[in-house]
Amino acid sequence: MSEYHIRLLREEDWDEVVVLEERAYAASGLSEGREALRSRHRASPDTCFVLEHAGGLGGYLLALPYPLFRCPDLSLAEGGAVRRREESNLHAHDLVIAERARGRGLAPRMMRHLDDTALAAGYRTVSLVAVRGSHVLWTPLGYRARPEIELPASYGVDAVYMAKPVEPAVTDPTVGSSPRAEVG
Repeated sequence: MSEYHIRLLREEDWDEVVVLEERAYAASGLSEGREALRSRHRASPDTCFVLEHAGGLGGYLLALPYPLFRCPDLSLAEGGAVRRREESNLHAHDLVIAERARGRGLAPRMMRHLDDTALAAGYRTVSLVAVRGSHVLWTPLGYRARPEIELPASYGVDAVYMAKPVEPAVTDPTVGSSPRAEVG
């Protein structure tokens, strides 16, 4: 797994990020498009990452501060300037692992990196919206489904809001990872 390196998303990454996002979500109608994706990054550039690999990007993760029990609407770009860090919740908006990189535990690795980032920045919770049945992948990582939370229609009928408290990383890197625990 050392061949993959997590780093902050940069301007020159956008073409690859958009291709990964379209491959992951276009067929299910969940693709947001470049401008909406970029707006999430502009809202919180210090919490958006890529998984760098010698052959290009192996994936990306876009996260931004968002009120607990709320989430961005996929059909709308984030408005305004950089979102201020007054929220106590960091929302993992989008995680995609490239097809060629799946089956290596990289999604849990990226989420642990996000947990570490959230912990260091003082966030109390991390949330996400599980789409296309992916809630079963997030439960072993500590996320609790909150089916009572109403989501924007843009996520589809099977989406579920999930959240967990931010806690220090587990010392065993295999906890919660599974060869099939990849999304996107």
